[in-house]
Amino acid sequence: MGILREEIKKFSVPIVTEVASDRDPYKVLISCMLSLRTKDETTKRASLRLFEKADTPKKMITLEELEIQKLIYPVGFYKTKAKRIIEMSKKLLDDYNGKVPDEIDELLKLKGVGRKTANIVVTLGYSKPGVCVDTHVHRISNRWGYVKTKNPFQTEFALREKLPQKHWIEYNDILVTYGQNVCAPISPKCSICPIEEYCPKIGVSKHR
Repeated sequence: MGILREEIKKFSVPIVTEVASDRDPYKVLISCMLSLRTKDETTKRASLRLFEKADTPKKMITLEELEIQKLIYPVGFYKTKAKRIIEMSKKLLDDYNGKVPDEIDELLKLKGVGRKTANIVVTLGYSKPGVCVDTHVHRISNRWGYVKTKNPFQTEFALREKLPQKHWIEYNDILVTYGQNVCAPISPKCSICPIEEYCPKIGVSKHR
């Protein structure tokens, strides 16, 4: 982890991490929703446009759904996401006094929030322990042989059992950044990987 922590300084951090720099749970939640099935650069521009207009649930519900669509376009499923953003903002105001929950079980009650998003909000929005697992984390953890799991859900709980808690919050950032730039799904760049000697390359049939 120490080697990779230094290595990823060469690359841009994931957009949700960038948005989370001010530790605003609402902005983390919304940007994470926007990022699903969307490239980071597109998510970044959409998030900035949206938060310039509304960066709290109270402000968000004053916007028309069509206006939100225009602000977040062309993120994936932008029409559905615009509708979901309004619904979620209303629920936060009605049920949580406008405050984003800081517990995973409560976050999962919000429509459209899965375990990945819930863990990101808890870790990046509240600096509380959580294990966020996306496709990069799932793939690389198995490629290393650190876990042997079939899906991200299983990987999260395997990591909760095995990974020292001091690494929980940073684990997602490190592996996502590394997965986007070096440890790619197909033909990873093993020749420039500083931890190549420690990696059994499980499931890798071709590499550069």
